[in-house]
Amino acid sequence: MEQLLFPAIEPYRHDQCEVGDGHALYYEECGNADAAPVLFLHGGPGSGCNPMQRRFFDPHSSRIILFDQRGCGRSAPQGGTLANTTQHLVADIEALRRHLGIERWLVFGGSWGATLALAYAESHAEAVTGMVLRGVFLGSRAEIDAYLYALRGELPQAWANFASAVKGDALLAAYHRAIHGADRNAALRAAQAWSDWEHAVMSPGAAPSPNPTTGELALARARVQTHYLMQDCFLAQGQLLAAVPRLRSIACHIVQGRQDRVCPPAAAIALAAQWPLCRLEIIEDGGHSPFTPAMCKPLIEAVAALQHRVA
Repeated sequence: MEQLLFPAIEPYRHDQCEVGDGHALYYEECGNADAAPVLFLHGGPGSGCNPMQRRFFDPHSSRIILFDQRGCGRSAPQGGTLANTTQHLVADIEALRRHLGIERWLVFGGSWGATLALAYAESHAEAVTGMVLRGVFLGSRAEIDAYLYALRGELPQAWANFASAVKGDALLAAYHRAIHGADRNAALRAAQAWSDWEHAVMSPGAAPSPNPTTGELALARARVQTHYLMQDCFLAQGQLLAAVPRLRSIACHIVQGRQDRVCPPAAAIALAAQWPLCRLEIIEDGGHSPFTPAMCKPLIEAVAALQHRVA
């Protein structure tokens, strides 16, 4: 997979962008400052950017912009949920675009990043030259419930650990109470169990590997993620699909893994069916992670094709 990605690079600029409500967003720029801008939106909710994500883009022909969303990564406050909704994040993206003096940009998002990319484009279509989406998630209650319950038969031991770590029949509500509760030790334990389930679901059937997200980082991520999922990602049911007519002039390429258990193909298929300029590419042996040969090659090709189309 390493040989498929572009070489590792460091930002030529990184800074904090104040967006109000006590939030300051970490952002970075990589590649060619004079080239076509592309925005990378990370997943989660609650995750953050990492150096590997820079490598989907040709550093000679791309001005690569990444940022950590509210409460995430190097943004402050870490794990903060006050004034943290999808609508705030959409406004943050637009504030960052204006802060950087960018007129229009290509938007790349996977999983929750795809959700946010759609929400942003539907509000600011005039600022988007094209979109690359991976692992489409539309924020529906059915998708959230599937993430929590659908794999309990396929991952019985991981499910048993997940279900027994908190008290209450409604898992999401029980985890939200524990993770946001006053008992710090209980919150850390619940956050770790939440993170372990996510780690197991990402690659079902694979050999077990250590979970890299632990301790305070796991708690911060789980705080933001449960905050969003409890509120159906602050989206009305069907909102993103209903707004697709606003995107009809935007070209989109969806790279969707057939074996993706976190974001199954149904949402991507439904989205593409309503979007004339959307190309859906189903990767038969692809899963949720973009960092596999099956997924990263078509993602890189999709970015190049859309950048060439705009140029």
